[in-house]
Amino acid sequence: MAVYTHLGAEQLAALIAEFDVGQLVSAKGIAEGVSNSNWLIETSGRDGAGARFILTMYEFRIEIEDLPFFLSLLDFLAAHGCPVPRTIHDRQGQLYRRLGDKAVALIEFLPGVSVSEPTAGQAHAVGRALAQLHLAAAGFDQARANGMGTAEWQRLADECTPAGLASIDADFAALVAQQLPELIANWPLHLPSSVIHADLFPDNVLMLGETVTGLIDFYFACTDITAYDVAVTHAAWCFDASGRQFDAAVSAALLAGYEELRPLSDEERAALPLLARGAAMRFALSRAYDWMNTPADALVMRKDPLAFARRLRFYADPANAAVFARA
Repeated sequence: MAVYTHLGAEQLAALIAEFDVGQLVSAKGIAEGVSNSNWLIETSGRDGAGARFILTMYEFRIEIEDLPFFLSLLDFLAAHGCPVPRTIHDRQGQLYRRLGDKAVALIEFLPGVSVSEPTAGQAHAVGRALAQLHLAAAGFDQARANGMGTAEWQRLADECTPAGLASIDADFAALVAQQLPELIANWPLHLPSSVIHADLFPDNVLMLGETVTGLIDFYFACTDITAYDVAVTHAAWCFDASGRQFDAAVSAALLAGYEELRPLSDEERAALPLLARGAAMRFALSRAYDWMNTPADALVMRKDPLAFARRLRFYADPANAAVFARA
């Protein structure tokens, strides 16, 4: 989440009036994230009791033609019991509206907070919620290719250039040059696939205590290797923010929570070290690109690519493959 495009009060009020949610009371820009402009919207509500929503304007890395997939997926998962926000359809029943050359959508607001230092109990709940998502999504009748797959990793590496990566850290370019060709050559395309979230970081999960109240920000969701989603979530949850400290208890709890609902096959388990290296590479490279290209005047916090370069080094160490072994 972020704010790249600034909308005036009149524009926002007119936009909200296109939805049957009451009159606009307030709008506050949300600074976290890197891909969309987002506002916390408060309205008078249909019954005058007040209501909250998230308004999203799609800026980059998201094609407008993909929005029916993303937004219909939210509605489908919510209808099948997953803790996912519904899309608020406008007065004509549309999933999103156009504002100039951009698209905007209004999303249900869910209670809860994002944790910054997850406990094992919270990680266990997130693992279960991810498995619930994968099982529910089996009935979703739409598919979407992963736009942040291995071909995109190579493109981002080329765009950043070895010199650009080295300007972030002297060893970064060498790490990418060493790891990326091997990952692309050995990527396990034969593993089971499903609709996946592909970005389930702690800031995309809302919690109250050890209860998951919301899985949000599905704008990288796609059809890809199911166990890769487990690896992405593992990389996102099992380290401190800098990527220097690995939490073995959180790791074990996350995997145990997942397998309570969807046990991983032996083949999926064996592939997790490679999939986790891929997850770390994906975010190291996308963060590096954003680090170099985020507009100076954007209300957005750049994220450190080295936090995932460190994760990549951890997963690339054969001694650490044991974190994915069955207990």
